[in-house]
Amino acid sequence: MIEYFIAKRYVRSKHKINFITVISIISFLGVMIGVAALIVIISVFNGFSGIVKSNMIELDPHIQVMVTSKEGYKQTDSLDLFISRLDGISFYSPYVEGKIIMMKGESPIILKLKGIVEKEGEEDWGIKDKIYAGEYNLIDKDRSGLDKIYLSFAISNELSVYLGDTIFTTSVNNVSDYVTTMNIPPTRRFIIAGLFKTAAKDFDYQYSFTTLNGAQRVFEMKKNISGFEIRLNDIDDSEEIKNLISEKYSENFSVNTWYDLHKDFYDIMLIERWSAFIILSLIIAVACFNILASLAMSVIEKKKDIGVLKSMGAPDKSILKIFMFEGIFIGVIGTIIGTIVGVMLCFLQIQYKLFPLDPTKYIIDAIPIDLRISDILFVATVSIILTLLASLYPARRAVKIKPADAIKWE
Repeated sequence: MIEYFIAKRYVRSKHKINFITVISIISFLGVMIGVAALIVIISVFNGFSGIVKSNMIELDPHIQVMVTSKEGYKQTDSLDLFISRLDGISFYSPYVEGKIIMMKGESPIILKLKGIVEKEGEEDWGIKDKIYAGEYNLIDKDRSGLDKIYLSFAISNELSVYLGDTIFTTSVNNVSDYVTTMNIPPTRRFIIAGLFKTAAKDFDYQYSFTTLNGAQRVFEMKKNISGFEIRLNDIDDSEEIKNLISEKYSENFSVNTWYDLHKDFYDIMLIERWSAFIILSLIIAVACFNILASLAMSVIEKKKDIGVLKSMGAPDKSILKIFMFEGIFIGVIGTIIGTIVGVMLCFLQIQYKLFPLDPTKYIIDAIPIDLRISDILFVATVSIILTLLASLYPARRAVKIKPADAIKWE
């Protein structure tokens, strides 16, 4: 292809340093640095979001079905049977959840108390493998006959309690109901059977756990439940299973996937990721403007060559391709080298932890990296497209040059 050969000669012939050469070098460096920075930053965002997601999924169900009306309590048996017949369900269990006021001495604190059932298959989520002290056992009764409760290590410090201590709890709903009737709300005693510690501080300060029956007694729910928590064989089936349940039980139940449970948080992370991408893309955009400027000046510099080529019969399409190729060469080479640099930096961080973090303050010891081929291809594609667009205008200007005007003074 003659156009490719001429464009390559134009790029390689810039052996003398002039203004056009300087702009071309700046353009090349801009594309390279922009691509490398984008790959590294996106990989860092992937790393952090992956850690957050894994921590959330370890504690939350894939799908949560919650009763939202009094009529819903009458349909829980029907819902139980419906869920049991769905494909893709790893296991599911009922739960009871509500807010309580917990006291030890004169130190009150408001927490969510969740009553759960101990079942096989829950080793990969929940608090079972997060027990810091004590033993996870919801089946056997405590020797004292009291219901067991599991608190986070942070809450136990705040209340100054430990294993074997007894605490008093009152349902928040009971407090409001009994205050209106000028009566003293009932309290229930729990014995602390274990302490858990997770990587999510918000979770630690919000939740406590007990048996299903214990929670039903606290919230005076008799045999009613708040809903079901479902784990799937494949988390990617969450939306599909959610839709199946919602189609039949949307009236009296709220169905949420793992994403819906923390939708605002996940959306913020997504916005931050795209914001970083857009801001860093400006580096490539500025480099592409430099490519446009250098090609525009190159068209002026090569005006005589254009006239000669046209007088020899070169079609406008060939002139267009020559200067398009010249700009694309700069962009493609910058993109390739930038991609190599970005991938190498990510690899070095993964292997040698060039940017460590204080493990006493963070749950990780270094900035996390999650390098994805899809992100690399996306960044490279965006870079090349921007370069292509930047090369189009100068190339079209070159096509408009008339041979007679180009060589009449030669």
